[in-house]
Amino acid sequence: MPVRTYTFFPLEEDADLFQSLALRWAERHFKTAAFLNSNAYKGDRFGSLPWAYALGSHEEPELNNRDAIAALKEFADASNDWLFGFFSYELKNQLEPLQSKNPDGIGMPLCHFFRPVVLILPAPGGMRIGTLPGYGVFSDPQAVYDMIMETEVPDTNHSAIADIKARVGKERYLRQLQAIKKHIQQGDVYEMNYCIEFFAEEAEIDPVTVYHRLNGISQAPFSCFYATEGKYLMCASPERFMRKDGVQLISQPIKGTSPRGKSAEEDELFRKRLYEDPKERSENVMIVDLVRNDLSRTAQKGSVKVEELYGIYPFRQVNQMISTVTSSLHPDAHYLDAIRYAFPMGSMTGAPKYRAMELIDIYEDTCRGLYSGAAGYISPEKNFDFNVVIRSILYNAPSKYLSYMAGSAITIGSDPEREYEECLLKARAMGRAIMDVADEASGGIGH
Repeated sequence: MPVRTYTFFPLEEDADLFQSLALRWAERHFKTAAFLNSNAYKGDRFGSLPWAYALGSHEEPELNNRDAIAALKEFADASNDWLFGFFSYELKNQLEPLQSKNPDGIGMPLCHFFRPVVLILPAPGGMRIGTLPGYGVFSDPQAVYDMIMETEVPDTNHSAIADIKARVGKERYLRQLQAIKKHIQQGDVYEMNYCIEFFAEEAEIDPVTVYHRLNGISQAPFSCFYATEGKYLMCASPERFMRKDGVQLISQPIKGTSPRGKSAEEDELFRKRLYEDPKERSENVMIVDLVRNDLSRTAQKGSVKVEELYGIYPFRQVNQMISTVTSSLHPDAHYLDAIRYAFPMGSMTGAPKYRAMELIDIYEDTCRGLYSGAAGYISPEKNFDFNVVIRSILYNAPSKYLSYMAGSAITIGSDPEREYEECLLKARAMGRAIMDVADEASGGIGH
């Protein structure tokens, strides 16, 4: 197996400029690229990797025509290098006897992981560029650095988005919620996450520009950009699915959302209302119980703990209620089994999880694909960190199809009008990122 070599470079240029240049350079030279970005978020006491670039695919396992987790185990166990990738929500169909019948306009792979040709990681005072032999100029860290810094950023973005449509209108949304609440009344589920799609056809965007716009709007701690074979994820997620640090597993489900205030006083009032809201607390504790159960399947006896319940965290667009559940991985459990038994994350399904997923496929009008899946990395030490793919834009460049989704947790106490407004609130940042870019390029396309 080729060995990666690293060279240190002081980060003398503006960090934001380097981010823009690195992604622009990567998109021009590689079909596969990933960028993970914490945006220096200070509220994440479990984070350890502020950012990372994984550029070009040296090696990747076949994950889509077999047991994906088993195949990834083999690949990851044989590797002593960093791996980057994602799990689509539709992996549920391998983990449970489920199926997805709804249309999928993006067509992302079920799962995708790769060992990068070029790896750029933070280091004190700068960064390390790590490369693999056999790739010519891309195997020379100095040449990679020079090429990135010499990359030209286009003055204009040739975006064109004729129209963004809601797959589900308000009237249908309200009818669907009433039907879902009947299932709750009948005892089928006690919480279900219901999502709707916003989409555009014949859309032409510059994914790097849209990602930077979205990230600038949200400044989320689990932001990422992912490209593979002309399909793109532009993600501004505030939510961690799961992190492994040694034997410790950390899951941080989000359930509970409120808008930010226009003043410090109003913001504090919104935070207080969110913390005290019985409906939001009910949603949150239901998912915490589900996560505790999921983690217990691979945990050392007695190690599952709720480190924080009903934590209120501010982000650029919204306040979120976040709880933290931890466990210690059992020595007989494979570290990827922790993902197998907890995926998809309960915050995006509902509870009981299996029945909630059945109902999701019945009541939603779109295949979720990568949305509400997870993207992240596995380190050489077999630690990992994966986000929840929400607050995200997905784009298929060959078909010119663009999509983003938003949803909320439905319980017996849900007010349909309020849930609909929550979906629109969550979708607002994605719409702004797309339409503002289109406006800059076209003088108003999309309004």
